[in-house]
Amino acid sequence: MGKVAFVFPGQASQYPGMGKELAEKYPAVRAVFEEADKALGFSISRICFEGTEDELKLTANTQPAILTCSVAVFRVLAERGLTPDFVAGHSLGEYSALVAAGSLKFSDAVQLVRKRGTYMQEAVPPGVGAMAAIMGLSPAVVADACKRASNGEICSAANLNSPDQTVISGHAAAVKRAVEISSQLGAKRAVILPVSAPFHSALMMPAQERLAQDLKKTNFANLSVPLVTNVDADTISTGDEAREALIRQVTMPVRWEESVRMLIDEGVNTFVELGPGRVLTGLLRQIERSVATLNVEDEKSLAATVEKIAGARSDAA
Repeated sequence: MGKVAFVFPGQASQYPGMGKELAEKYPAVRAVFEEADKALGFSISRICFEGTEDELKLTANTQPAILTCSVAVFRVLAERGLTPDFVAGHSLGEYSALVAAGSLKFSDAVQLVRKRGTYMQEAVPPGVGAMAAIMGLSPAVVADACKRASNGEICSAANLNSPDQTVISGHAAAVKRAVEISSQLGAKRAVILPVSAPFHSALMMPAQERLAQDLKKTNFANLSVPLVTNVDADTISTGDEAREALIRQVTMPVRWEESVRMLIDEGVNTFVELGPGRVLTGLLRQIERSVATLNVEDEKSLAATVEKIAGARSDAA
């Protein structure tokens, strides 16, 4: 068996009831949710298990909710002796990856992402910014569409997700123009996303500056396993590198396709998505179909993943 990477999802993976089934069965999962509730001073577990879609969609709730679910899944796998050779996370997911790598304390991480969500929400007045997903055009063509659409406003790539999918971000009018240009250039789909702020664009600089102050006060240990960062699509191993990458991440694009290819170059041939949804599993199939993809979000997927990884490792031994 080759190497295994644990990858952690970001915003838009959330759904009502996430984590509930595992929390009912596994004390390690319940303990993570209880720790999150205590650190935050309110019940994120209630929002995950019983909250409405609208409640979960609020960025300041979404970010700690997804982080908590992802770390809870990681703890269950760790109890079974399943550990990664590498970790990575999509945007917000990089915080989950750093907890898994032992760099960031979970209680610190969950408070940081709650603030991160709040700062991002407050950085731009409602309606000023927007994001859109462009499918079926190369990143270079999308970049050209953004440039043509900008007209002195901000419009740029936010998530370089796969050869087939780029998410753009910036001023609402410029993003709308870029969608129209992309459609004219032959995009399979070009749609405005139902998000509350223009993430990973220069418009997020006020949020980056506020979050940087919190990150500088937070202790980051050196990593127990290497992490591939969003901002550079390169491996890091020190706490200082981790902190600096999280600061830059707020306004810079998520280089997800490059990050996955970096992991494959490092010998990874099995990717396990930990947390709600299967967004990253879908992107992995667009990037490289030869790698094995697994996910863990509930009891059924947990059992299947444990069986496959344990079986493959025993065969290799």
